[in-house]
Amino acid sequence: MSNLQLPPGRYGFDEVATGDRIHTPKRLVTASDIDAFASQFGDRFEIHMDDAAARNHGFPGRVAHGLLVLSLVDGLKNQSGAQFRAIASLGWDWSFRRPVFVGDELGAMIEIMEKRKVTKPDRGILTLAFSVSNQRGEIVQDGSNKLLVYR
Repeated sequence: MSNLQLPPGRYGFDEVATGDRIHTPKRLVTASDIDAFASQFGDRFEIHMDDAAARNHGFPGRVAHGLLVLSLVDGLKNQSGAQFRAIASLGWDWSFRRPVFVGDELGAMIEIMEKRKVTKPDRGILTLAFSVSNQRGEIVQDGSNKLLVYR
């Protein structure tokens, strides 16, 4: 087991160890992000679209869609200096821990939790643990992703 922060590069299954980590870049969540997500996917629940409505539900302002944040995190993973030689995502197990608001800056720490060989000799599955935090260091989302990668 490693606890290595992976340097920039593209990594296959055989080049990483459990415990290896990637820290993603950070990204500011904007009202435009929320508006575009709502427009594209039709989720216009009032806490996402209106500050006053969000305050009526006990939030200080508009709340970003949980799935928007997950999508942003997957994008940040793919913008990191260290990346996996991925083939496909095989699934997510994900939790929304705290609300994300307009103006929050998010980043993620990704750790390789498990490696599993598969029948095709040129591939393997990595189980990645994600911890997503805001600018205050609060965990806002976390979970895992199974990623099929080249060896």
